[in-house]
Amino acid sequence: MSAESIEIAKTRYQTGKIAFENGQYREAVENLEKASALLARNSRLGGEVEISLVTAYEAAGRTDDAIALCERLKRHPHFETSKQARRMLYILKAPKLKRPSEWMTQIPDLGALPDNELKITVAAKSPKSSQPQKPKLTEREFVDLSQVNTKDNRFIWVALITIGLTIFYLLWLSVSGAPV
Repeated sequence: MSAESIEIAKTRYQTGKIAFENGQYREAVENLEKASALLARNSRLGGEVEISLVTAYEAAGRTDDAIALCERLKRHPHFETSKQARRMLYILKAPKLKRPSEWMTQIPDLGALPDNELKITVAAKSPKSSQPQKPKLTEREFVDLSQVNTKDNRFIWVALITIGLTIFYLLWLSVSGAPV
């Protein structure tokens, strides 16, 4: 292994990880496979690259390749790599549970929409206005009182009568001289 090939492998490894994080799984697989080919498989870095390759395989829909690579990585000389491979293999071989369709949310395919519906306009704020904006006066909205439900407003009358009786009682107490 030359130092130059190790640097190229590290660059491919980073590129593959970035592609994976951005959801570009096929590109991630390509970069990680090239990085793996440049490294000694029994090295720590080679194990890290191949563990990342397992996750990229699974994300790209290549589960059989991911399982095969995990089987090989279980016997890796670096303990952490073999431990991760055993854990990942357990997850990959676990039975897939069926989820009821009502648990799932369908995401619409926006690629099927015509171009004119995809255009979104965003109003940008003017950078020159540093003063707080005054709220605009809007026209008052009038309510048609014939549409208001007044049958359930008995509570208001009960509350008004209770308040009136309370005030009357307090006035009577203050006039009669009784201690409050």
